[in-house]
Amino acid sequence: MKIKVEIDEEVKAIEVLIRNNAWNEEVEQLMERLKERKRPYFVGRKDDMQHVFRAEDIFCVFTEQDTIMVRTNQGNFEMRERLYELERDLPGNQFVRLSKSVIANLDELSRFEAYFNGTLCVYFRSGEKEYVSRHYVQGIKKAFQWKRKGL
Repeated sequence: MKIKVEIDEEVKAIEVLIRNNAWNEEVEQLMERLKERKRPYFVGRKDDMQHVFRAEDIFCVFTEQDTIMVRTNQGNFEMRERLYELERDLPGNQFVRLSKSVIANLDELSRFEAYFNGTLCVYFRSGEKEYVSRHYVQGIKKAFQWKRKGL
């Protein structure tokens, strides 16, 4: 992939041009990355207090007894949003779905281990672990492939 940046004082808004010999999966993924919205902050509850944090502070998002929780270095916080809403608002190049109930920050993962029946066991830098269902293994591989490309 070749990247070219032009700075022109007469340009009023950012313009992105993608050139390729065909519309393919890589072009599609680049388009999705460019369309992503980045939410500047998230608000979670702990006891009677509201806590504000950024996406990069989140280790993982998970469900616990029908409640959506976010784990950060400050602790666990209860969220009002549904899991799919948080997945949509988190940067797609930084977060990946591990299962129906867990979304993880790629930067917080330390290693993978092949597990029974095509599943994976994912270890976080904190020492905690989660299991990846077979359905989501391919998504994790793609996420790390894009991470290596720097997108």
